[in-house]
Amino acid sequence: MELCFIRGLLFVALAATTFGDDGQVTFVSELSSKPAQKLSKYGWFGNVRLQRFHIPEETAVARWLFSVTKGHKFNCGQHNVTIHIRWGAPPVINPIGSVFPNATLWSPCLSLTLPVTSHSSTTFNLSNPASGDWYVGAHLPEDDGRIEQKGFPSCSYFFQPQLSIRRAVDTPILQQGTFLQQTAAPDKPARLKLYVPEFASSLSVSVTDCSSGEGGADSGNCSLVLRLGSTSLQEGPVTVNCSGISCSAVLSSPAWDTWLRVIVESGQDNRTVTFNVVSNYTVGCKPKSVGLTADDDINKLRGNSSYTNTTSAANSSAVTEPVAFRNESASPLLLLPASACVWSIPVLYEEVDVLSLRFTPVNGPNVSVTDTHPTLLTYPLYAQATGGTLNLQLTLNTTNVTLGNSSSVVACLSPWAPVLELNQSQPCRTALYGGYGVNVNASVPKAVVRLPFPQSTTWYLTLQLICNSSDCGNLSVVSVVPEVFISACVEDCGTYGECRLLRSYSYLYAACVCKAGWSGWGCTDSSTAQSYSRQLTATLLLTLSNLFFLPAIVVAVRRYYITEASVYLFTMFFSTFYHACDQPGAAVLCIMDYDALQYCDFLGSVCSFWVTILCMARIGDTFKYTLFMLGALLIAMSMQLDRKGLWNLLGPILCSILIMVTTWVYRGVQQRNCYPPSWKRWVLFLIPGVLCALIGVCLYIFAETEDNYYYTHSLWHILVATCVVFLLPPKEKNREAFGWTRGWSWSWRPRVCGYTLCQSSKDELYTVT
Repeated sequence: MELCFIRGLLFVALAATTFGDDGQVTFVSELSSKPAQKLSKYGWFGNVRLQRFHIPEETAVARWLFSVTKGHKFNCGQHNVTIHIRWGAPPVINPIGSVFPNATLWSPCLSLTLPVTSHSSTTFNLSNPASGDWYVGAHLPEDDGRIEQKGFPSCSYFFQPQLSIRRAVDTPILQQGTFLQQTAAPDKPARLKLYVPEFASSLSVSVTDCSSGEGGADSGNCSLVLRLGSTSLQEGPVTVNCSGISCSAVLSSPAWDTWLRVIVESGQDNRTVTFNVVSNYTVGCKPKSVGLTADDDINKLRGNSSYTNTTSAANSSAVTEPVAFRNESASPLLLLPASACVWSIPVLYEEVDVLSLRFTPVNGPNVSVTDTHPTLLTYPLYAQATGGTLNLQLTLNTTNVTLGNSSSVVACLSPWAPVLELNQSQPCRTALYGGYGVNVNASVPKAVVRLPFPQSTTWYLTLQLICNSSDCGNLSVVSVVPEVFISACVEDCGTYGECRLLRSYSYLYAACVCKAGWSGWGCTDSSTAQSYSRQLTATLLLTLSNLFFLPAIVVAVRRYYITEASVYLFTMFFSTFYHACDQPGAAVLCIMDYDALQYCDFLGSVCSFWVTILCMARIGDTFKYTLFMLGALLIAMSMQLDRKGLWNLLGPILCSILIMVTTWVYRGVQQRNCYPPSWKRWVLFLIPGVLCALIGVCLYIFAETEDNYYYTHSLWHILVATCVVFLLPPKEKNREAFGWTRGWSWSWRPRVCGYTLCQSSKDELYTVT
């Protein structure tokens, strides 16, 4: 069925390619598909199935097909699958309504809900999408806390996204100041594109000489719609409704160094409109040219001591005596050319670790900010870094200067283009995209902004000194310390969280997994947090419940089952310290690596069942200890392969039960009686022991949830240890302490002429007469 579906999409693609030419541009279709992935209930961002799609330039229509298929045939009811879509970075979601950390800013992404019974699908169409990477995430509703054992059948749903695009391949290019004649019909808009260079401060697109091509009174009223930009779900294009024969759209602070899409649509039915379109941009803000020599930059990277001293002195003079700038290295702030309106500071891009980047101004951490020109810092952010958190910490340096209460340093962090005119009323926003504004002053000398999953583009930080009065008096330059860096998680997820690195094919991203009831993007939401007393109670229950193995150990030793007693001791020890290390929060004690403790706990638990049931089989010592060793080695191997697999527990139990039943049946047939022959053994020991084991296994598999875990799992420890006391067979008649048979004894024997008087354990087979 899937093959037929793909063939159908290919037919649609070929049809669109063949018949999609509207006389102005040619369209082609492209298809991309991702493999189906099993969905999980949402507990943290690691439960989201994330897929990345790339949409090329000049895409007219993007069409997603989302399919969800149920994996099992039994009735699971109806579940809603939530699908999130975002451009430029993974979606920042909050399905459970938790509180975000302080100073963390985020914008909701587009979310779709797909009800699923057995098989469901839905489509999502997007006209004129922004080019670049698009991210699709899907998950089931919030996790109910039930712990599902691996290997048991459960309700499983598989999510598969597919993308079909329709792309223009010969879009006309709108040149600066050059008129271009175009036509637009109701179903065939005019599509153009223009390039916006770096440092462009404004852009205008004008439509003139509009005519409908038909005579009449309405020939000069074209009713056009002019759209500039693309659709990114969070931000849309700038739209201007034109009436008459001309109109224009003006963008202040357009996106730099990018292609801008221009679409002109006709609003008149069954009429083709002809018009001329022209674009003009203004580059009114260029920094001072640095020339072609790179020696100064190399010296900055090398950390030349003479340069560092000069820079430090210059920064000091900039703060204390702003009118005394004469040194060439410090003078750009006051000696900008007439065509420049910004002081651009070069930034060092340093990769520290995976999802860990740091940006540092090459002139040092202190950056001078003036009231006459904005200070600009540029931070290129590539797609590999969008899976982390962008952090901005802006600190006012008040060491050598005191800023008045009426003055402040205003900062704007914006993507794609900077905001070059900052004042108290100017919003931190460019023509097409929003920014994030902060300010520092004498009363609030530090500001912090955190952006989870920042979009892949060039980010710009603009700084300027703002005074409420007409001028700032004698203080025209202040020093601030902007710290911009990428971290994997917000403050490393705090005390009650762990930052984990996730992967979707070749794309890496990070998220916080919280513990002890804490929640949120940075594990800072304490609305459902566990108190310390509850954490301590959980730790004590899960660890002290293992002391119920002590009666089993005592019984095994008194009946001379020393090997079995050593296995129970091993299980008790590592189960105690594994659960002491496994607990979230503050009540934690780890005596060795967590993974090693978990492995030993699982190994000891399964080996306890193995040796107990084999001991009940009453087989010969040689055969029994051979099975002990062989089974322990096979169990250790299976634990290494799949530690939490269901058959790692059921396999040894079923094999040992099969051996036990075989030996019991053999002895029953040989003795012509039920084995064990005593009804007291069945009623007082075997049946209670089996009931304890069955109840414990049922609790372990079906009843455990995250809320009652420390109750049910502690009861599991008690029941398993109790069933061992009931199921261990009585002491064998020919077995003494430490497993030695009657042929050996520590008692004193008299010696006669160097010979020992020995007692034969063999029976008399004949009589001497």
